[in-house]
Amino acid sequence: MGNDQSTQRRSALSRRTTSRSPSGTSTPTFKTKSKSTSSSSSKRPTSKKPRRSTSVAPTIASDESSSIYEPQRVVIIGAGPVGALAALYFAKGGWQVTVYELRGDLRNPENRSLNFTKSINLAISERGVNGIRTVDPELTETILEAAIPMNGRMIHDIAGKQSSQRYDVHGRFIRSIDRSYLNGALLDQLEQMSNVELKFNHNLKRLALEKSEATFEKRLGSGEVETVRVNADLFIGADGAHSQTRYHMMKYVRLNFSQEYIDSLWCEFHLPPHPTTGEFQLDPNHLHIWPRQTFMFIALPNMDKSFTCTLFMPEDMFKDIVGPEALLKFFLTEFPDVVPLIGEENLIGDYLKNQKLPLISVKCTPYHYRNKCVIIGDAAHAMVPFYGQGMNCGFEDVRVLWDHINSTDSLTEGLNSYTLERQKDLHVINDLAMNNYVEMRSSDVVFYG
Repeated sequence: MGNDQSTQRRSALSRRTTSRSPSGTSTPTFKTKSKSTSSSSSKRPTSKKPRRSTSVAPTIASDESSSIYEPQRVVIIGAGPVGALAALYFAKGGWQVTVYELRGDLRNPENRSLNFTKSINLAISERGVNGIRTVDPELTETILEAAIPMNGRMIHDIAGKQSSQRYDVHGRFIRSIDRSYLNGALLDQLEQMSNVELKFNHNLKRLALEKSEATFEKRLGSGEVETVRVNADLFIGADGAHSQTRYHMMKYVRLNFSQEYIDSLWCEFHLPPHPTTGEFQLDPNHLHIWPRQTFMFIALPNMDKSFTCTLFMPEDMFKDIVGPEALLKFFLTEFPDVVPLIGEENLIGDYLKNQKLPLISVKCTPYHYRNKCVIIGDAAHAMVPFYGQGMNCGFEDVRVLWDHINSTDSLTEGLNSYTLERQKDLHVINDLAMNNYVEMRSSDVVFYG
């Protein structure tokens, strides 16, 4: 960010009221514009029902002389980790929040099909942790208790030799965390708040920003659909790489957009705990990588002492593996130490059962339209997973977005300054992730996470 913009940001931040959490984390506050009444008095707006959450939250400070707008109604499209975190920020900032999700409740195992909610295991870094900690330090500690520290990479060569590469000379590390657990923890927190509504099985069909109106199709149990129209002061799209919010917003703003599919697909495997001891079969404090030039295999630890493994490989190579015998031959040749860890039957079963899914990189600008709509997370900047920062950048989006909205005199100004700050940074990280895809497959692995 340039010097002029940095100066403006510091000036804006100096106008903001802040509060301190018990952990010392500065949490943003939200000034409200005074409301006129028949007696020309000003009163602080109050909720109809008290909030049940007890964690430290952004507060709403009354200030009769303030020209800063008051909290309003926000609709968030997408209940994944990034959308759920955005809902938490705005709810604790006093907004009325409704979250609409295309899928069923993501906490219900019956709704977790591979092509929707299963994903490459998440590596959460300080970038992502700070996004949660800023709004809810207590929830952050709960989430981190279910995350496993990974101090570095463990590189496996074709002969089975392992070489450890630490991430940081100062001892900093990333953590492996289950996506479903993280998402569920955020949704559980939202469900406790009186100013939040969660709406599942709602498909965004239209976004009429000139009327501040969204139209959804709600899937009913009978298989029929019901049309639902809602109004809001702000729409936030956190609905992924193929974002419908972005698609509709493009009708209103000259949005530059590009997407790129890489030549590799990914397939997930499960490496179980040791069959007799129940312990980890690999060092749990490493991210394990088997680099093989044009393809690679990785493994991240889980709390149940298993590993979630992913094979990244060009589509043509997947097509060449026809039948169980060809699969075993491939693994015994390229990843001989993996076969006894997963087991031949499990290896074959996972390969046949799990889809081979594409990887996409998305860039666009701007991220907003006037004071009506903004896109965050993969909707704005989907990136290939080889830098380990996709979700982390999404969480940082939420923190930075709230920071801009909370430190400017209008929603238009806040969204505009958000796009200006985030766009350059995110395009750089997107490029780094793509470049690291090439480097990780080579024997000289540089970075992941």
